[in-house]
Amino acid sequence: MDFAGVNGGGSVDASSAEKDFVQCEKIVREWARSALEEEIEGDGHTLQDLLFFLHVPRTGGRTYFHCLVKKVYGAALECPRSYDKLRFDPRKPKCRLVATHDDYSIMSMLPREKTSVMTVLRHPVDRVFSAYEFSVEVASRFLVHPNLTSATELTKRIRAKHKGVSTLDIWPWKYLVPWMREDLFARRDARKMKGLSYVNSNDSYNVEEMAMPLHQFINEPVVLDTVHNGATFQVAGLTNNSYLAEAHDVRHCVQKFTILGEHVLQVAQKRLDNMLFVGLTEKHRESAKMFVNVVGPQVISQIASDSSMEGLSKIKSELNSSVCLTVTEQNSLLSDSELDSNYHQDGTSDQKTTENVSTENLEGIKKNARLLVPDTVLQQIRSLNSLDLRLFKYAEGGAQERVQRFPRHQTLASHCISHMFCLFYTPVCKC
Repeated sequence: MDFAGVNGGGSVDASSAEKDFVQCEKIVREWARSALEEEIEGDGHTLQDLLFFLHVPRTGGRTYFHCLVKKVYGAALECPRSYDKLRFDPRKPKCRLVATHDDYSIMSMLPREKTSVMTVLRHPVDRVFSAYEFSVEVASRFLVHPNLTSATELTKRIRAKHKGVSTLDIWPWKYLVPWMREDLFARRDARKMKGLSYVNSNDSYNVEEMAMPLHQFINEPVVLDTVHNGATFQVAGLTNNSYLAEAHDVRHCVQKFTILGEHVLQVAQKRLDNMLFVGLTEKHRESAKMFVNVVGPQVISQIASDSSMEGLSKIKSELNSSVCLTVTEQNSLLSDSELDSNYHQDGTSDQKTTENVSTENLEGIKKNARLLVPDTVLQQIRSLNSLDLRLFKYAEGGAQERVQRFPRHQTLASHCISHMFCLFYTPVCKC
């Protein structure tokens, strides 16, 4: 390709970097223009026939899904479990709810005009911490095996035997966990060589003899490609799990020339604007109430199901009594797959053994440990997630606007107070 005239008469002797930038700018601009043109004009806040829950990892999305979304829809209306890539024919869906870690590009596989989208976002720094913790946690389950080879072989046998979806089948853990598992075994072998049976440290994010330190984790290529700015790339449809053929080139260009991230951020923000619902992990209770008052009534008006009314009533009760969402508020302790599968990769039961450590205590331990992380590392995480930080702030700023945008639902609901927690409505106001 001749780059000489791409940027308005540039010199034929332009540097290779300049040529790369010109080419990348063209690739990213063309993708962004096409993506924005594909956005359907209209009321994106009106529930359509199919609801796609775009699950950004480590946002408490799995707990959020079970405590709110699924209770309203019920199991009968849930699509076959996908998590990562569709495992059902979207052309003939007999379902109304799909939840996966797929990015926004999945919309190319769904009936776009009949699909609503919702998601949950979390502060990027906390999400990086959680991704690190979860990668180490899941990978460390394999250390019960004598060596890496036996652990890998057992994993293959379990995955062949069980039809359920394990963490190793889910993006981004299908990349992060095997990589972290290999690193953990290498460090265990090194400890054996040194004769180390016990390692003592006050900084759980920097115990090099045991696990990859956080400061190293955040700079690894696989983390750069799957974790950092992961929410923005997921909403934009540009992860390394994307259905779009051009996704790799666009993502690569943005990672190489950060100024081009403005185009990706613009697309992601536009898509948030058009989503039916956007929750915030740090404001789960407020987000849950918003979901109940905005999405719940629309679901009931569509499916007119007694079970949906019961689900909404139960959500209302749990919000008042601080039940279900407490786990989500406590740093998303439930894993992305633990609520849905009945086995782990090592074949053990899917029950956590934390009888002696309460959720509150565990969160206190984590918070105290994070205080020891140097400011230089925190600043680097912020820098590596500059797009996600801006997207999160954009979502925060739009939260109040969304509340004000739906007075119609709240007004109609107020006329229906006649049965149980009937703060909801149907077209004929039968609560």
